[in-house]
Parts: sequence; structure tokens; C-alpha cells
Amino acid sequence: MFTMHEDLARAQMSARLGEAQQLRRGHQLAMARRLSRKAELAAQQARLALARVI
Repeated sequence: MFTMHEDLARAQMSARLGEAQQLRRGHQLAMARRLSRKAELAAQQARLALARVI
């Protein structure tokens, strides 16, 4: 009986860890997209500034 509770607790903990990892991956992907967009905008602004100087 006790091992059944242990198995259930272990399965629930494993499921929670899996959910947490998925959330982290989603968050990291969103951050990477945001940073990529910022880098693109910075590059575009640098190109415009260079074009104005020339």
C-alpha cells in the first residue's frame, strides 16, 4: 500500500517537473525571439545612421 502511494507521488512529481521544463522552454523561446527582434532593430538603426552620414 505504501509503495503505491510512493509511486503515485513519484509520478506526480515527474509530471510537475515535465510541466516546469516545458514552461521554461517556452519562456526561453519567447526571450530569444524578443532579443532577436531587438538585434534586428538595432542593426536597422545602425544602417540608417550610416546612410545618413554618407
